[in-house]
Amino acid sequence: MKALVLAGGSGTRLRPITHTSAKQLVPVANKPVLFYGLEAIAAAGIRELGIVVGDTQAEIEAAVGDGSKFGLQVTYLRQEAPLGLAHAVLIAREYLGDDDFVMYLGDNFIVGGINDVVSGFMAKKPDAQIMLTRVGDPRQFGVAELHPDGGVKSLEEKPRAPKSDLALVGVYLFTAAVHEAVAELKPSWRGELEITDAIQWLIDRGYHVESTTITGYWKDTGNVADMLEVNRLVLESLTPAVHGESVDSELIGRVRLEPGAHVVRSRVVGPAVIGAGARIVDSYVGPFTSIGAGCVIADSEIEYSIVLPRASIEGVGRIESSLIGHDVEVTPAPNTPRAHRLVLGDHSKVQIHDRT
Repeated sequence: MKALVLAGGSGTRLRPITHTSAKQLVPVANKPVLFYGLEAIAAAGIRELGIVVGDTQAEIEAAVGDGSKFGLQVTYLRQEAPLGLAHAVLIAREYLGDDDFVMYLGDNFIVGGINDVVSGFMAKKPDAQIMLTRVGDPRQFGVAELHPDGGVKSLEEKPRAPKSDLALVGVYLFTAAVHEAVAELKPSWRGELEITDAIQWLIDRGYHVESTTITGYWKDTGNVADMLEVNRLVLESLTPAVHGESVDSELIGRVRLEPGAHVVRSRVVGPAVIGAGARIVDSYVGPFTSIGAGCVIADSEIEYSIVLPRASIEGVGRIESSLIGHDVEVTPAPNTPRAHRLVLGDHSKVQIHDRT
């Protein structure tokens, strides 16, 4: 069995972070979200992996390499434009051959891995198997309608009037039968080749399509709120360790200091992780915060946030519920009455409390 991981796409909902960084490499607890998926694939016993890449190919390749550090053999497959999940299967046809495969969306996060669903698929050998979970607003997802006996009746991508609250999780398992379906597809109203249409094609022609409804945690980490929530979840199970240095400071609860990290005259309340070489000086770092490698937090407070490597936050009071990008500098504004001085990238969102 092979795996196909989708790591293309522009990550528009995470702009401006994704103007300069692949969305699959945004870190959760200081580890790229993509890596959690690769580890889950390797843990399921799969060794051959194709990664579908786009404009961020160089960055993905630099991070993943040949896959050996994950116990995988990686082949990179170029997708010239994000034309849909089924299009990714189409361009991977030669690589996949006639092998069964699991398709995993590289920005998805699933607690508990995929061992059980992979072993179940290999034992029962349906033509396709989908994973479902109940969601509050299914209009944002592919949605499944099931027969009373649990069989898959129909699928629809981002429906305006959903027939159920069962959303497709970003993990799919297929036999080679899916290639015939993909070859027959036409672009949807979104201009993409939809994997839901390919599975519906299989259903309509009598192929055996099974579903598994999961009750564990799943997130599509496509926006800031979801990234922060997944970061919180991962930090909940953090193993505390002090490999750095703490001077005249309090480390409370589950705190991990990576090698070379320095905490000076500060208070860190876990769960929290402080990256390698980071410096926390005269500051407070609150729960559910990940500080990346080489960051500087000075004379500030930060909580429930993700700070990417080499960012600096100095003298700005309190920050919370924030995602702060690589090499960002956050400093106090000049003391000019009733004025704000801003330098913002495309698609930025800023909230300002105007004190009068």
